[in-house]
Amino acid sequence: MNYRSLADLNDTILHNLHRLPQDIDLVVGIPRSGLLAANLLSLLKNIPLTDLDSFLEGRIYTSGTTKRYAGLERGIADMRRILILDDSISGGNAMREARKRVESSGIGGRTGAEILFAAIYSVQTKHPEADLVFEQVRLPRIFQWNFMHHVMLEKSCVDIDGVLCLDPTEQQNDDGEAYQQFLREALPLHGSSRRIGWLVTSRLEKYRHLTEAWLQAQGIEYGQLVMLDLPSAAERRRLGAHGSFKAEFYRKSDATLFIESEHEQAETIARLSGKPVLCIETNQIHLPNGLSPVAVRQQMRNMPARLRKRRQAAGERAKSVARTLLGESGYLALKKLVRPQARG
Repeated sequence: MNYRSLADLNDTILHNLHRLPQDIDLVVGIPRSGLLAANLLSLLKNIPLTDLDSFLEGRIYTSGTTKRYAGLERGIADMRRILILDDSISGGNAMREARKRVESSGIGGRTGAEILFAAIYSVQTKHPEADLVFEQVRLPRIFQWNFMHHVMLEKSCVDIDGVLCLDPTEQQNDDGEAYQQFLREALPLHGSSRRIGWLVTSRLEKYRHLTEAWLQAQGIEYGQLVMLDLPSAAERRRLGAHGSFKAEFYRKSDATLFIESEHEQAETIARLSGKPVLCIETNQIHLPNGLSPVAVRQQMRNMPARLRKRRQAAGERAKSVARTLLGESGYLALKKLVRPQARG
């Protein structure tokens, strides 16, 4: 399972700027997600931006006052080199259609402009419909900006709190009236345009009716709602059953992905189920045997503040234990041994 976050998208564009011609006059995004990539590229290179439909109608977006320079005020007839960009390419239908529309418009012939076609991510290192591919990302793949609209959702288990709605606060999570009010009025988070295979939540079975009513009000379609059958939240906390409960259902199901809101539970679910888990909190894929190199980079960049503080605290505790056991001189000697040698 390959996953790319918005931060990954920005990094990929930034690290591939040198591969683009330096004299691009205009970036054209293929709607919808191609506009996301085109906007980032436009801002990084400080060049004009438009979408494909506007481009074919001869219109360019106006610029903000902080980004103005002479090149941003030119019209399409003045553009000599134009880049048409999509976020990803697989079969190539969207890019092929874009090429056809641009060729039919005759813009290149009328203005003499060179028109290039590119995609940020492709299943191949090169694609016949793209003049340039920034990075190869093999199938199966999902992106932060499309995971709740991906066909894969129909074969996925999805958590509710922290994914479909905001988590309850400590005051709301009282297993009483305040919690029931939360269930009725939970604030939506990620909407879905596809049917979800399984909703798997640590909410208690006794709250099924309130949960189903909220899901129906939000228009969320799903195959099965799986809830934890325990008498109280206190018993759930005592057993610490959140991650293991979800993992057990996921392991036995036909689902190919679990979308989980919380970092520690994502690690537990992946380890116990033997299947991949997408963590919303850190925007990374957890695999049964640990993180991939890409996910390690994502973890370092996307680690929430609370997890960074916890990791730093653990490091400080380890130093304190080493000083106690070895003494200050022994600790300093050990530190010198394990410290990487300075490069000349």
